Amino acid sequence: MVAIGHVIQLAVAPVFLLTGVGALLGVLANRLARIIDRARTLEERVPHASEADQHRMHSELRLLSQRARLINTAVSLCTICALLICAVIVALFVGALLSTDLSIPIGLIFTGSMLALFSGLVSFLREIYVATRSLRIGPH
Repeated sequence: MVAIGHVIQLAVAPVFLLTGVGALLGVLANRLARIIDRARTLEERVPHASEADQHRMHSELRLLSQRARLINTAVSLCTICALLICAVIVALFVGALLSTDLSIPIGLIFTGSMLALFSGLVSFLREIYVATRSLRIGPH
């Protein structure tokens, strides 16, 4: 029974990390939803716009498509991270229940989760860069 109590203590840190990744996924999903909403609005306006405005709208749609791809990549990588963190928690309990040393697989899985999180954050940072690079304040 003491071993399970210790495993629960060990599992608390990954659970908190999982909570943080979940919050990050919420932010990413919101950004993706805003990109999609903006793209739909532009697509509805394109047929009724002047030729010059259509050119500008198509440019913005290409940019929104690029941003959506980057956010989608970030969401995918952060989801993989969350799944790997779940696998770490499961491995902690399986190792304790079977009295088996799974420290190497746990370390490898955790490292994989951190690489996925790192890559997801890089993709998110790229999307932010693309969004702010194209930011125009004031009259067009």
